[in-house]
Amino acid sequence: MTEPQENNTDEARKPTVSGIGQKVLGEIEKLAGVINADPLAQAEGEFNIEVGDIRNELEDELPEEKNETSS
Repeated sequence: MTEPQENNTDEARKPTVSGIGQKVLGEIEKLAGVINADPLAQAEGEFNIEVGDIRNELEDELPEEKNETSS
């Protein structure tokens, strides 16, 4: 019976990684835009960083909502 709990833990980690990945991608794009003097790439990188922050915030709230509905 402990196996499903481990799966739930693994599932809880996946969304957090996606938010961090989005932020890393954004930082890379932002730096590439600065190095290449490309304001569009820099702005896209900043946008991806913000999307990563929002994803992390939303994913932090999701487990709380799941616990409330299962109670």
